Amino acid sequence: MFESFESRRFVVDGAEIHGRVGGTGPALLLLHGHPQTHVMWHRVAGDLAQRFRVVALDLRGYGDSSRPLSDESHEPYCKRRMARDAAQVMQQLGHDRFALCAHDRGARVAHRLALDHADRVSQLMLLDIAPTLAMYEQTSERFARAYWHWFFLIQPAPLPERLIEADPSSYVVNVMGRRHAGLSVFDPRALSEYKRCVGIPGSAHSICEDYRASAGIDLDHDRADRGAGRKLDVPTRVLWGAHGTVGQCFDVLGLWRAAANQVSGRALDCGHYVAEEQPAELLGEMLAFFKDTP
Repeated sequence: MFESFESRRFVVDGAEIHGRVGGTGPALLLLHGHPQTHVMWHRVAGDLAQRFRVVALDLRGYGDSSRPLSDESHEPYCKRRMARDAAQVMQQLGHDRFALCAHDRGARVAHRLALDHADRVSQLMLLDIAPTLAMYEQTSERFARAYWHWFFLIQPAPLPERLIEADPSSYVVNVMGRRHAGLSVFDPRALSEYKRCVGIPGSAHSICEDYRASAGIDLDHDRADRGAGRKLDVPTRVLWGAHGTVGQCFDVLGLWRAAANQVSGRALDCGHYVAEEQPAELLGEMLAFFKDTP
């Protein structure tokens, strides 16, 4: 996986960010979800690198990026800080403007990046999320049962950390294996990498802090945007799994149309893990949507 890519480390404000860089052409940034790493893009990255300069990053607290200390506000893991990490990495690589595709947690970072650094993002593709604030405000019993980890991970430290650290591999298996496709859809090498990285010391705490930030400071930032009437103003394409919880519990396109000025999208015949369940269809969507990337 990623044979033609170079492994890089980038020093940003408060963290070291690991990623893979490969290909030639317009810049395309890829951000992963939980409990994964940049490896989740392995089934599309090689083809994308034939058309784009692909940058696939590990978010702070995940993969082989560093795990900074947090605080009571959870600000070191807020999406505004994570978005700044990504913007700084792209600046260091010489990309003043870039296309952006992101999944799950990474898509929440991408949403914030496109709001806070609107001049940097040419096109935005978001995979299997609705806006964070809308999802919390519209949480139902069905959603809470399916996305139990949202409410487990935000519990005060150190309870969830201790439970994850007791058996990190089982945590990954339980979170990922309970979804629509089960575990069979994942390349064993990728699944092994996800397990390895969750087992790195400090991972459990950083994962929890990511979710605690989303249930706290990130909602403050989102409410401030809504109060000020700020919306995404970049061409936005939203894709979600027809068999996934997000698509079944929320009006995904309707919620994004309330949060963005230029949005289109559709459901794909898959569950949550779009890039690994439907890589060919996702690749086609990406090549079509990003074809005019400057």
